[in-house]
Amino acid sequence: MKCFSRYLPYIFRPPSSLLSSSCHTEADIISTVEFNSTGELLATGDKGGRVVVFQREQESKNQPHRRGEYNVYSTFQSHEPEFDYLKSLEIEEKINKIRWLPQQNAAYFLLSTNDKTVKLWKISERDKRPEGYNLKDEEGRIRDPTTITSLRVPVLRPMDLMVEATPRRIFSNAHTYHINSISVNSDHETYMSTDDLRINLWNLEITNRSFNIVDIKPANMEELTEVITAAEFHPNQCNTFVYSSSKGSIRLCDMRTSALCDNHSKLFEEPEDPSNRSFFSEIISSISDVKFSHSGRYLMTRDYLTVKVWDVNMESKPLETYQVHDYLRSKLCSLYENDCIFDKFECVWNGTDSVLMTGSYNNFFRMFDRNTKRDVTLEASRENSKPRAILKPRKVCVGGKRRKDEISVDSLDFSKKILHTAWHPNENIIAVAATNNLYIFQDKVN
Repeated sequence: MKCFSRYLPYIFRPPSSLLSSSCHTEADIISTVEFNSTGELLATGDKGGRVVVFQREQESKNQPHRRGEYNVYSTFQSHEPEFDYLKSLEIEEKINKIRWLPQQNAAYFLLSTNDKTVKLWKISERDKRPEGYNLKDEEGRIRDPTTITSLRVPVLRPMDLMVEATPRRIFSNAHTYHINSISVNSDHETYMSTDDLRINLWNLEITNRSFNIVDIKPANMEELTEVITAAEFHPNQCNTFVYSSSKGSIRLCDMRTSALCDNHSKLFEEPEDPSNRSFFSEIISSISDVKFSHSGRYLMTRDYLTVKVWDVNMESKPLETYQVHDYLRSKLCSLYENDCIFDKFECVWNGTDSVLMTGSYNNFFRMFDRNTKRDVTLEASRENSKPRAILKPRKVCVGGKRRKDEISVDSLDFSKKILHTAWHPNENIIAVAATNNLYIFQDKVN
């Protein structure tokens, strides 16, 4: 755990909030963060429907320490606000999830989704432009054919590098409820989109048809007892996926069993301790995120107070349970009143599946080392994160005498929360979204 207190921050803000860190709008709030499979690119989505892609700086012989820095590579408007006239509903432009596709050529592809529509974007570079058309002049206007007296061969001329983002596919009209997650299959041909009650399977080449693989909607909606909160494909078995529910259960399904996977293959659920039963039990047991480990052997789930690691081969109880902010257990009543108890925190693995990371309040984020069983609380804030400075561990004090470097649980700011985090697939580089700021921390460079 020693290296966790040695991250160097780089701080980015969305385009419209570059002038002042305190002057930001609702649209600037970051709603998803995702590295691509190599870690060279990092994408963020925000509530304004924008996607910002950062690219890692190439290594320089003169400045080897700059290798870890990320700079803005491309910014584009992925989704616009819409209105469903049939249901009289506004459809927000907020980006709920971004998922990268494996790179096949020089271009990059990513999926982004709002509540209803998934889009496949192509991000490509252009540094040459064609000149010398026969039927068009240099400004692109069509020429009069009678004025064409000779045949020219068009040529490519160098130009300033331009990064273009173009929508290649739009997958719409398949979800009645809000999409909460998307996941690309290991076959690289299909992906699934998940809403509160259904999971649909799509082919990346076909936009007008999807297959419903899970449907938990009851015939009578008054009998509804749970909703789907997240879903993910197995990292290397294309027939296997998991989905989590608001009742704290995780279901593993095998698409070889049947076309409709309403009957799960495995059910991961921890029996509730009767002594801890309270009015809030069901709310805080709702799972906000589920992630397969890179190896596919383990599952990580995040509920309101804990992170749990499950062995795919053992359904009866979690292998490991980590308390994220147990000091909030006495504050559940006020957290219920201000709706914070319904916040959906994400969780991520490091590249070797040995460390877990998830967010908390007061711009704190937590890391848990599975091997040493040590944990640390770090803070992502402009005051404590000067560039190239060492991050200091933070501690929360519950009652009693407070030490100099501790913060009282009553002083925590619940409006500052870290819901979205990402970890580089191969290195100790992490991205943390704190409201409208993106912090990138890396291991200390000597």
